[in-house]
Amino acid sequence: MDFLPFTRPDIDEATIAGVGEVLRSGWITSGPQAKSFEAALSKLCGGRPVRCFNSGTATLEIGLRLAGVGEGHEVITSPLSWVATANVVLEVRGKPVFVDVDPRTRNIDLDAAEKAVSSATRAIIPVDLAGLPVDRDRLNDLARRKKLRVVEDAAQSFGASWRGKPIGSFGDFVSFSFHANKNITSAEGGALVLPDESFVARCEALRLQGVVRSGEDGMEVEEPGGKFNLTDVAARIGLGQLPRLQAFTQRRRALARRYFQLWDRKLDCELPPEDFENSNWHMFQVVLPERMARAKFISRMRDHGIGVGVHYPAMHLFKLYRRLGWREGQFPHAERIGRQIVTLPLFPRMAESDVDRVCEATGKVFS
Repeated sequence: MDFLPFTRPDIDEATIAGVGEVLRSGWITSGPQAKSFEAALSKLCGGRPVRCFNSGTATLEIGLRLAGVGEGHEVITSPLSWVATANVVLEVRGKPVFVDVDPRTRNIDLDAAEKAVSSATRAIIPVDLAGLPVDRDRLNDLARRKKLRVVEDAAQSFGASWRGKPIGSFGDFVSFSFHANKNITSAEGGALVLPDESFVARCEALRLQGVVRSGEDGMEVEEPGGKFNLTDVAARIGLGQLPRLQAFTQRRRALARRYFQLWDRKLDCELPPEDFENSNWHMFQVVLPERMARAKFISRMRDHGIGVGVHYPAMHLFKLYRRLGWREGQFPHAERIGRQIVTLPLFPRMAESDVDRVCEATGKVFS
């Protein structure tokens, strides 16, 4: 039986042919395809300005810089995310301030976030774990009351929505990722949705070494930027993926429903919230009971030909953040979930029988 990975990108033949056309065109770095991708993304985000980057990490960093976060400023975020979420705060010489997660949603606890606000706090980075959006009403109310900027880490929630509004179509700064494991991909890449047009010029400059061009030959640099532009090769992949977003999301939701239908509740695993209105079901994650060592579970599932991912260990316990003063015991929900969470296979090309196979194998591993 073929090995079933926890995710796999779905690239159609038309997109593969389109990439070939880009390669033959002679224009393979940022050019017309990148501009077309930005325009298409802007349309999906209600006409808001969107600029593409070579990663979702770059978009978070530039979002923070555009939000005015710098040396000594505090940024509140969740410890239950890919480490890039906090690393970018260090990159702009800010201070990540972690707060615990809600044990049910596994997203940032907004009550704890409010209590963590200090005179040094400038921003909050909420993380939509597994594609389940953080409560945007409460989040934006908190930001307004405390005068904070918001840089949404929506790396996992492209295609998700909040109360009928697509993530990215409202709010402050919104950062998307199009990494190979995301719901749509450009192989590598990301996009930053901006609050309004006033941020576009500086965003574009920071994306490419801080360079501002004028006239035929004018060039100026006022501040250092990065090398963060998206290539036309990557943009063409993204353009091929966008029209399939709705179908991808519908398929993911159908597969997630089947997991809920077949899952053996006697295993005592914690299942994710059954949200089929807002979530894009980027991942199907369960939290194993303490009696089941995660490494053992992963190994035994591999023996059954099934891949299992880990997303994510609680990042405040990495050595980098321990050196900054964080320690075990501070965020018990995030730590427990981070120890025992596993990501099971979920991607559009899966068959219903693949879900059956995962659930059956899980039962055997626990027996």
